[in-house]
Amino acid sequence: MKIALMDSGIGLLAAAAAVRRLRPDADLVLSSDPDGMPWGPRTPEDLTERAVAVAEAAAAHRPDALIVACNTASVHALPTVRARLEPGIPVIGTVPAIKPAAAGGGPVAIWATPATTGSPYQRGLIDDFANGVAVTEVPCPGLADAVQYADEAAIDETIAAAAALTPRDVRAVVLGCTHYELVAERIRAAVQQPGMPPLVLHGSAGAVAAQALRRAGAAVGAAAVTPGLTVLLSGREEQLPRAALGYAEGRMLAETSPAL
Repeated sequence: MKIALMDSGIGLLAAAAAVRRLRPDADLVLSSDPDGMPWGPRTPEDLTERAVAVAEAAAAHRPDALIVACNTASVHALPTVRARLEPGIPVIGTVPAIKPAAAGGGPVAIWATPATTGSPYQRGLIDDFANGVAVTEVPCPGLADAVQYADEAAIDETIAAAAALTPRDVRAVVLGCTHYELVAERIRAAVQQPGMPPLVLHGSAGAVAAQALRRAGAAVGAAAVTPGLTVLLSGREEQLPRAALGYAEGRMLAETSPAL
């Protein structure tokens, strides 16, 4: 079993770790684009061109499924990536977990990149799945970049800025960028208010990992073997970026793939 994941940067680590937990024997292909990131400020056409190149680099390794582990790429490039690769390779996009967050009744905050915050795509999800629930869209400028480079001071600063924009009574926070899942507990600590019920964080990694395995026809919980890990940086086969090892998900992938 081989599952590929693509993103502009290391935001794919959360979904990759989720796949590894569900199928410890699965080979992983991690395809990102450090030469072209960040993707958010790019035009949709330019972003789609970059995303297709990253997807095709992963597809050359003949995975059983490909996860587009990037909210921005899923918004702009998913139809084109699917047109290029399906039906030969199932392609799974990443959608912010607004529906399960709203099911709790709210109030809900959605942390996302400035490009996604207020976008017709995100507003459509809110209209479809959170009708009647109090929802606050919180832009998080700089947070994804801070996470990408494991810049501790910048992570603290950008989380604090977003927390200041988050209503004090929120019961759930949707992590609307895959990078944010790598610092989920730091976000929780910044938003949780004394005396309030425990804050619920909603990411997408577990759901997309499970969906990829279903689409690939793989059973969950297979016996562990020594799994492979291929890292592609703008198409070049290399090792995990040093910044990835600053997160538990990156360390887990490195530890379970001794060849690194």
